[in-house]
Amino acid sequence: MFTVRTWVARASAALLTTALAAAGPAGAAFAAPAVPAGPAAPAPAPGPSPTPYQGWNTYYGLGGDFTADEVLDVADFLVSSGLAEAGYDIVWLDGGWQADVPRGADGRLQGDPARFPDGMAALADEIHDRGLRAGIYTDAGPYIPGTCGLGSGGHYQTDADTFAEWGYDAVKVDFLCGITADLDPQEAFTEFAEALRNNSSGRSMIFNLCNPVTSPDWGDYPEEQQSTWSWTYAPEIAESWRTYTDVGFVGQIQFKDVLRNFDANARHPEVAGPGHFSDPDYLGPELGMTTEEFRTQMSLWTVAAAPLVISSDPRTLSRESLDILLDDDVLAIDQDPLGVQGTRVGPAGTTETWAKPLADGSVAVALLNRGDRAAEVATTARDLGLRGRAFEVLDTWTDARTQSAGTIRAAVPAHGAALLRVTPSRADGAPRLVAAPPVFTAVGADDITPTTDALAAAGDRLTTQVTLHNDGSTPVRDPRVVLDAPEGWTARPSGGTPRTVRPGTSATVSFTLTVPAGTATGGYDVAASVSSAGGPAVTTPPARVTVAPSAPSGGDVVLSRHPWVSASSGWMEPTVDQSVGGGSPLTVAGVVHPAGIGVASPSTVRYYLGAACTALTGSVGIDDVVGTVGPEGGTATFDVVGDGATLWSSGTVERGAAVAFDVDVTGVRDLSLRVGDAGDGGYNDRADWLSPTLTC
Repeated sequence: MFTVRTWVARASAALLTTALAAAGPAGAAFAAPAVPAGPAAPAPAPGPSPTPYQGWNTYYGLGGDFTADEVLDVADFLVSSGLAEAGYDIVWLDGGWQADVPRGADGRLQGDPARFPDGMAALADEIHDRGLRAGIYTDAGPYIPGTCGLGSGGHYQTDADTFAEWGYDAVKVDFLCGITADLDPQEAFTEFAEALRNNSSGRSMIFNLCNPVTSPDWGDYPEEQQSTWSWTYAPEIAESWRTYTDVGFVGQIQFKDVLRNFDANARHPEVAGPGHFSDPDYLGPELGMTTEEFRTQMSLWTVAAAPLVISSDPRTLSRESLDILLDDDVLAIDQDPLGVQGTRVGPAGTTETWAKPLADGSVAVALLNRGDRAAEVATTARDLGLRGRAFEVLDTWTDARTQSAGTIRAAVPAHGAALLRVTPSRADGAPRLVAAPPVFTAVGADDITPTTDALAAAGDRLTTQVTLHNDGSTPVRDPRVVLDAPEGWTARPSGGTPRTVRPGTSATVSFTLTVPAGTATGGYDVAASVSSAGGPAVTTPPARVTVAPSAPSGGDVVLSRHPWVSASSGWMEPTVDQSVGGGSPLTVAGVVHPAGIGVASPSTVRYYLGAACTALTGSVGIDDVVGTVGPEGGTATFDVVGDGATLWSSGTVERGAAVAFDVDVTGVRDLSLRVGDAGDGGYNDRADWLSPTLTC
């Protein structure tokens, strides 16, 4: 039987072969990745959106109580800001446009008369008058008050005809009432798609299939009812299909959920292609992510050939966020006509490489750093499927163009991604010089692994190294490295700077960095600026020096009452001398402990010891308060980590017993107490560090 999987495989193979064989200069060719071919059959027409559509949706930024005036004000901003010209041309109403009684006496859907006094057709006309397209929302299930705002179940053809008659160009179809009614999503969405295609006006409309139901986030559902199953049928009936649950909540999108949705979206790239795209959900600038994290979301969505739909209120965005949304080189990768969804090259991990073949023979590469510290991320042209002896590398975010002999590398900030476009070229142009983020070791403590996240006290001296890589085929001459440190700090070179960094080699430049006496506690960024004769200037991502409170001293010190450097808890905030979340005394197996730290997994609590202590004793356990919550969860792992090395591990700790520890911390400067979920998730993991006591 011929299915969507076979036509997409065949279509992708044909597109890759045709586009890439014709692309690239003489002497260099792209070796397309193998794509399994299916039975001979024509691929379906791309439909109303041959490349990933772009636009704005009301949901995360405005919630469900928006008005016609607000929508049109945003539409005007899309035009005046240049977003519409850059392709963000769909003004998409999410749930909330409907009346309290969503269906009138004539059986047709109706908008809220107070918020949309001129009606929904008039709103679409106003949007069109601005040169934009209009999108609208419904649900595939029957209307169930209290579960969803409206539902099209039993009215598919009527609603499709109504949306077309009103003049809407795109329809998002949810599944909130669909799952409540226990519908089969494939049957429901297929029937709705047919109604849209056969609408009485003959109007072409984008169909965004939005089944967000995902276990365990939504409960325990059969695989066939979940978002993660849509790929098996949606490409035949929809322009896009959601691949996981929502990426956030109204007014809140977090980076960890962006990564979660991206990973889920990446499971079945083989079914995406021109006119049919996997949808990891909306873009969320300034809804909880840093600028760097949003830039990473934009890079990942672009490499995934995902629809780019802004769901913040664009009128409130900073210039920096708008510039990210408007970057021409980035948008060109997302809108590439080949329509291939990028895939990971190499293993999964804290740092990863993702690659997307493009129609001109180049490859878009996202070098991703999921970690909390700046890091180098590298791959090779050969691993990307490129052949040749020289490659032009465009950094889409900085616009720098350099030439590489085959190594594709970048220094990437924490939670960052470098988005590069790599093209076979002649062996000329500016050499590709990459400067790694500064790394630190404490003077006199060479046994500590260098890190880009140093812990120090006021008055400390740190040795600092900056590594220069020449990945080009011509020498880098007279490199000059300047350490950019906070005001009042001193950074003195310790050793010489190389006169030349030859092709394919690296060189290290060292400094001694002094933290002034009296420096306040907190985090301080240190970066490096590198210039060279004939090459572009390079600025590294910052490494961080955290200036800690004074080291503990004076015999026995109750650690929980000493100021920490930083502390995290999977739920709520870490608490001193109390169970997390409830304010109860720390109690394990019926024994009350007057001192300690209450957390929920996952958690890290970090202290500066400054090599001033010799031992840490105490015990760990699951707080008895979990017994009032329920039988689920309530297991955790505990680790004591010194200067990056694990000094003690508890194994899995269950309810009803405390586990003692006695750890040698001689020479340890940087101490972390870590709690994990023991592999069963963090639900009900109220974990206690009991009477932790240092000998100093």
